[in-house]
Amino acid sequence: MMSGEFTEFHDELRTVARELLGKCGAADGIDWPALVRAGWTGLEVADGYGGAAAGYSEVGILLEEVGRAAARTAYPSVASVGIGALSLLEPNAHRDAVLRETVTGTAIPIAVLGGNMVPAAGGETACAGTGGIVPTFRLTQTTEGFELSGTADFVLDSPAATTLLIPAHAVDGTVRIALVASGASGLRIDDRPVVDETRSVGQVSARGVVLAAEAVRPLPADGGRGLRALYDRAALAVACDSAGICAAMLDVTVEYVRLREQFGRPVGSFQAVKHACADMLVDLTIARRLVSDALSVPVDGSPDSVRAVSAAKAYTGEAGVRIAGKAVQLHGGIGYTWESGIHRYLKRATLNRALFGSPADHRREFARRYRED
Repeated sequence: MMSGEFTEFHDELRTVARELLGKCGAADGIDWPALVRAGWTGLEVADGYGGAAAGYSEVGILLEEVGRAAARTAYPSVASVGIGALSLLEPNAHRDAVLRETVTGTAIPIAVLGGNMVPAAGGETACAGTGGIVPTFRLTQTTEGFELSGTADFVLDSPAATTLLIPAHAVDGTVRIALVASGASGLRIDDRPVVDETRSVGQVSARGVVLAAEAVRPLPADGGRGLRALYDRAALAVACDSAGICAAMLDVTVEYVRLREQFGRPVGSFQAVKHACADMLVDLTIARRLVSDALSVPVDGSPDSVRAVSAAKAYTGEAGVRIAGKAVQLHGGIGYTWESGIHRYLKRATLNRALFGSPADHRREFARRYRED
């Protein structure tokens, strides 16, 4: 496709996604079969497995619309790191079956990356071969295959998973991905209460989970970079979500101040309100540009990708909270009520700011990568 055709396709994708989420009642939980029928679960999957073979930039558009709707759905986790992890692995019958079942909607694969995870200081040198991402699970070899043990906290959408994709250290020092059924003996998924009621978060614990050899897959030769890419895909998914929050809050605020009258005229005509809305627009414009820049390069754990993702995550994390907070204030008293619904966006933005690295974490990572160059 030429650049203009890409833009037109992306605009159409955004419009269709917005209409679908509007029909599904996003606040109460999205009907998973509706997303499957729309082709969302196979968007980035190769056509040989029933997917559309699109790129992560197209997935990013859907992720932004999910944030715009403050939708309760496991789709961001499946599309960002679930499918990302499966695509990273070398093909075999087990992996291929899960990938096909994901496209058809019968499997919900969730990669076990704790939302409180941040790259280790020193990056590659801090944990050799993992891109600075330190797995919290360990594999030991047995006569039956492998045993898996470990714990990860604040794993997004883990309570909804049918299959967990768990990065783990093997005894030979390599990192592998274990494909574990959510009902496996020795595996526990405990719900974690969080401020954002539109999200499902859990703690995943494994105690001597027995796995067949075919359920444990090695990472490619550059596995450390691949593991870093999974973390960056998760962080960028949250950045897309935050950009969607920014857009939604600006739209509803501008509409409200245009209609709400005080002293005989719309409150949007007052200079202070105009300036506040202009500040929101500036924040949104920068957030979208940074997210677009991060999506325009392959999210592969390379230095260029890491810098772009960190810039997007750092800025959108703060911008989402800032814009949602201004939306509450500019709505006046009703903005503080449950009925307005704005609180859902503020809480979601607050959780987004903390997930997969705070703004300060990503600013440090951004600066470190530039110093290395």
